[in-house]
Amino acid sequence: MPATQTSPGRWTAGVIAGLLVLTPLLGWAGALGFAPAVALAGLLTFPSVRVRVEDRTLLLALFTALVWACASLFWSPWRPGDLEGQTGLKLVFMLALYGCAVSAARAVPEVRLPGLLRGLAAAVSTLALLLLLEAATAAAGYKALMGLLGQTVRPDHAIKNVAQGLYVLALLAPPALAATSGRARLVLGVLLAAGILGPSLIFGYDAPLLALACAGTAAGLVLVAPRRGPRLLAGLSAAGFLLAPVLVKGAFALGLDARLAPLLSESWLQRLGYWRKAVEWIWARPLPGWGLDASRAFGPGIRLHPHDAALQIWMELGLIGAVAAAIVWASIFSGLSRPGRSPPAAAAAASATAYLVFGAVSFGVWQEWWLGLGALSALACILVLRARPIDLSGRSV
Repeated sequence: MPATQTSPGRWTAGVIAGLLVLTPLLGWAGALGFAPAVALAGLLTFPSVRVRVEDRTLLLALFTALVWACASLFWSPWRPGDLEGQTGLKLVFMLALYGCAVSAARAVPEVRLPGLLRGLAAAVSTLALLLLLEAATAAAGYKALMGLLGQTVRPDHAIKNVAQGLYVLALLAPPALAATSGRARLVLGVLLAAGILGPSLIFGYDAPLLALACAGTAAGLVLVAPRRGPRLLAGLSAAGFLLAPVLVKGAFALGLDARLAPLLSESWLQRLGYWRKAVEWIWARPLPGWGLDASRAFGPGIRLHPHDAALQIWMELGLIGAVAAAIVWASIFSGLSRPGRSPPAAAAAASATAYLVFGAVSFGVWQEWWLGLGALSALACILVLRARPIDLSGRSV
């Protein structure tokens, strides 16, 4: 094959490899860095973008949500004070650049895939080891790094920042496992399980444990029912977005919050308060929503966002936003349907499920680093879906 034809593929593979090299460092010491890193990868791989016919529904839903989100700025009560707060403008660039990065995973030549799979397994393994070490030393490595940079950090803030790596690890662990085979998969599975369970328990973080359980359930479902399992997950995810206000309101009406309150930590009780307020405001304006970033203007009842993706989308973008989100996630899961057993499809379903779980209890929908991490997870899943598993000696199996 002529060099002019191989060069673009080699370049794309090199960019993705660089992104994977950065992943454990960013996951350990600077999760906010996923936003510029993934955006740069998308910019550098822009010439490789290819739009498939199968992606039309997903892209149409994303474009509709983007247009509606930008239009909703006209009635949103939130007015950012600087360019950094212009969420609508940032969403335009994020959709374009993050989308290019995800698309780049399809442009990598097959001959380059084994090397990238080894890079993915190595990156995720390194992050797991770093988190285990930090959990054993109360984030001593992170504190030392901040000291070298001339910054002081409170011990609790150091643990909080390091613990963000748990979200990265939980999202990338499934495709990393699917990228390997045989004894390598077993060893990697033990390491990744320890890297999630140990630091989660030591640092006192519940969300990674919940995500791990849900992701494992989703993977098992797709393995047992490779054709219908993804479709069931598609229906459940769509229903979750469409019915979120009804489900939450019903749960409060039944008094489930009061029954669970004695068993919950302060952070979970705070989330219950956010969700109650969010549902009240959703029902006050369910069709158009209150506008992009409106949840920032509803303090002190809600601080920054409701800590639930479905409720935030309903609250800010109303019914149109909820329908668009439902279509996006239904498209993602239904696209994993296979005629036969597929560990890569199961891994992709697990990663997507973990992302939904974290979004349901932790992060704001529009956070740049969180959307960038989602794009990186999608990129990793596409690589695994395209390739055959490898062992650590480098031989395809």
